[in-house]
Amino acid sequence: MNTVKEKLPGILVCLIIAVPCFLLGRAVPTVGGPVFAILAGMIITLIWKEKGSAKAGIAFTSKYILQAAVVLLGFGLNLGVIVQTGRQSLPIIVCTISTSLILAYILHRALRVHGNTAILVGVGSSICGGSAIAATAPVIDADDDEVAQAISVIFFFNVLAAIFFPMFGHAIGMDTTTGEAFGIFAGTAVNDTSSVTAAASTWDSMFSLGSQTLDKAVTVKLTRTLAIIPITLVLAAFTARKKRAAGSEGENTFSFRRAFPMFILYFVIASLITTIAVHAGVSASAFSPLKELSKFFIIMAMAAIGLNSNIVKLIRTGGKPLLIGGVCWVGITSVSLFMQHVMGIW
Repeated sequence: MNTVKEKLPGILVCLIIAVPCFLLGRAVPTVGGPVFAILAGMIITLIWKEKGSAKAGIAFTSKYILQAAVVLLGFGLNLGVIVQTGRQSLPIIVCTISTSLILAYILHRALRVHGNTAILVGVGSSICGGSAIAATAPVIDADDDEVAQAISVIFFFNVLAAIFFPMFGHAIGMDTTTGEAFGIFAGTAVNDTSSVTAAASTWDSMFSLGSQTLDKAVTVKLTRTLAIIPITLVLAAFTARKKRAAGSEGENTFSFRRAFPMFILYFVIASLITTIAVHAGVSASAFSPLKELSKFFIIMAMAAIGLNSNIVKLIRTGGKPLLIGGVCWVGITSVSLFMQHVMGIW
């Protein structure tokens, strides 16, 4: 009960911000509720610097309410569609992840940025933002400042993607009658799950596609997120080897449970329930309220992420890490578009 009371103020703050942003998103679908929520949170946090009793609830909303939103999306998806989408997007995912990690390594050497910071930015850019950074940090013994800086870099480009990618996708002529091309683009080129859902939701709103783009983007993104596991295993082995070479007896802290995002499993279970129910004769429209709730939860999470941002501090102190993040972001975007063109998706 004490834990609930501790988190309630922050959750209510995010809820209060999300309601008008949800309505604004309906009124101005070219912007969308998630983008309004991010911007509102960022503006509010410039004035409201000390969150006090709301801090715990805001952190809870940015992580767990977002994960709940992704799980709820699973209730609107057929398991066969998920497998097909994952298989379709896998070559693009492999190429974008490889591009980001290679660029991060090259810039780490060229700019003489600390290895941990470069690894965290590269992994966060290529896989799934904050989740990948959280899973990787204990494996490479990154300190809090390195983690905070990497997350700030990823967040900065997340916000840019959520705001500008829908306009960019429209400008380069992506199909507006279906969410396939932009969904795959968002799922492979945007760093964090939060901004993937924000950009995809905006595209759906702009072109009245229901949740076509959101369904596609989230499925692609969750397939991409699974790359956390092999990459953290490799980093764990590399770190352990370095410690042995240095004569350190420190314990390697890799944890499979930490590396595997459990909400992916719940997402698959939700889609399995939907698949079985539809085959049993239940109308797919029965799951529509859960998908609408999912969209609202996404807006709440965007508000929380905006409230947790400090863009001014990042720009002042994070020059080289920002450059690494920017180059990785441009590289991933370019490779995603190139692969889609080669595969005939766009």
